[in-house]
Order: sequence, then C-alpha cells, then structure tokens
Amino acid sequence: MRRGDRSGGLDGVLVVAKPSGPTSHDVVALVRRLSGTRRVGHGGTLDPFAAGVLPVFLGRATRLVEYHLGAPKRYRATVCFGETSTTDDIDGERAPAEGPPVTRAAVEAALAAMTGPIRQVPPAYSAVQVAGRRAYQMARAGEAVELAARDVTIHALTLLEWDGTDPARPIAVVDVECSAGTYVRALARDLGVRLGSGAYLGALVRTASGGFRLEDAVSFDDLRAHAADGPVGVERALHPIDAGLEDLPHAPITADEVRRLGEGLVTAPRTPLGVRDAPLVLATGPDGRVAAVCRAVSGALHPHKVLAARPVDAEGRHVRRAPVGEAV
Repeated sequence: MRRGDRSGGLDGVLVVAKPSGPTSHDVVALVRRLSGTRRVGHGGTLDPFAAGVLPVFLGRATRLVEYHLGAPKRYRATVCFGETSTTDDIDGERAPAEGPPVTRAAVEAALAAMTGPIRQVPPAYSAVQVAGRRAYQMARAGEAVELAARDVTIHALTLLEWDGTDPARPIAVVDVECSAGTYVRALARDLGVRLGSGAYLGALVRTASGGFRLEDAVSFDDLRAHAADGPVGVERALHPIDAGLEDLPHAPITADEVRRLGEGLVTAPRTPLGVRDAPLVLATGPDGRVAAVCRAVSGALHPHKVLAARPVDAEGRHVRRAPVGEAV
C-alpha cells in the first residue's frame, strides 16, 4: 500500500496528461483536492497552452522530485512560419515576417544544424529571474529584457509533418528530444531566424518526461473517474514513489537497517551493495518501498533523506534521530 503520508493522504507518482489551458499549478491543486493529500508537487512546468506529460508527486514522493528535474524531455512541437510573436508562441502579438518562402527541404537542413550542445537565449516572456524579477513581468510592463544565453542540448529534431498549403505561412510538426531547461518556444523562434524568416510555436505536447510517457498518463476525465471512489480510487492510478528512477542503484535492506538509517546512522547493509561507492542510492526496505536516499561510501550507506516513518519507543514516542551520517 502507498498510504502513510505523514502530511495526510497518499504516497506515489501520478502521471497526468495535462490538457491545453490549465497551468501546472492548476493540475497540482486538482490532484491535491481529489487525492485528499496536502503535500503535492509537479516535476517540471508546462506552459498553460502546452499539453502532455506532467508527473505529479504525492506525499513522500515529493522528496524525490529533485532527482527528476534534470531528466531529458520529448515534445511534439507545431512551428508556424511567416510570422513572429512577442511571446514566441501562439499567445503573443504576431507580426508578418519579411524573408524568402520557407521550404520543407530548408527546414530539414536547419533542424539538422540545430542539434547537439547549443547556446539558447530564453524567451523574454519566461520565468527567468533578472535582478529578482521575473522576465515576463518586465516584458509585460514594457521594459527591455536582456537574458543571458544558457547551455542546453538538443538530442534530436525530426520533421514529422509538413503543411505547405499556404506557401507564405507553412507549418511544420517537429519531434524534439532535448535536455531539461530547453525552451521549445525559443527553438521555434531561432529556427525562423536561421531560415531568414519568422516563426513561433503554435502548439506543444510533451510526449515524455524522463521515463514517463504520454501513453501511460491519465487524463483529467480518467482522474475524476478514479476519484469517484475517493482517495482509494486515485491510489489505483499511482506509481511507486521511485517510479522514473529505476536506473538509480537500489539497495535492499532489513527492517533493522531501515531503523538505523531512520536514526541517521551510517549503515553497512547485510546484503552487499551492488556498487560500493555511488553518490545516490535508494535504500529499499523489506516491503519494497524506498526507505532512504543515501550515498554509498566503501560499501556503507550514508543517509541523506530518510523517507521511512520515524521509529517509536515502547511508549509510542518518536525516537530522536542522531545527526544524519553519525556512526555508532
């Protein structure tokens, strides 16, 4: 069972198929209400107009969100040529762009040239902070926004569909595989610049976030149907709290070793570790659930985050934990 969130509610990962319109915060609020769980967070913002995979973490799973944020992403992006947008997407004010007609062959050549490590300037209407203010706040106030370029990696850009019905405003659907932190709006903008024209993002669907795939995600309608049976119905749609982290080393430990880690003690497991030294190891208890996030040093586990419930004494009082990493 995944119950037992000390903040009240469920523990686990819910892979949501966000529709276009709601914000990522709206999705979190909906999951919080339907699941009866207070502690809920998401694994990577999607713009309101964007749809697709949004991993949502409940209860103790929220403590593992940071290990998902750097995961690669995959998108299906609709790029519209012949116009520019103030926001680099369909929600901005658009203006016709001068330049030669854009052809399918030119787009395919440009996409090939834009793969690999690149320097990307985020859109002016983005959440990047400038002197303590969000860039989009400055842009909306009519202030000039100058953002520094950042390093991202474009693993692959593949043209899926081409609509040249209107030669002055053709449309391309592109499969994008990229590193975390990539702005697909900026990719569309820069593609237009590279072609001597203009371009903006007309639609966006995130098809994968790390190991989470769109085909495995639940829609709002499905989520509400699950919730008709109460939190237990939502629980049926949950993945374990370490879902998406299967590639990390896992170390099975005994109940006594769970207790030791829960007390903040360095522990040498009875079952030898698969890797003697590793910056990140998930220690799993006899029930198969993640009990702690640890660092492995010379075959011993040094607790970093303890997810198991705190041990109690014979009178039901919580046992005081030793400082994390203290040995006995």
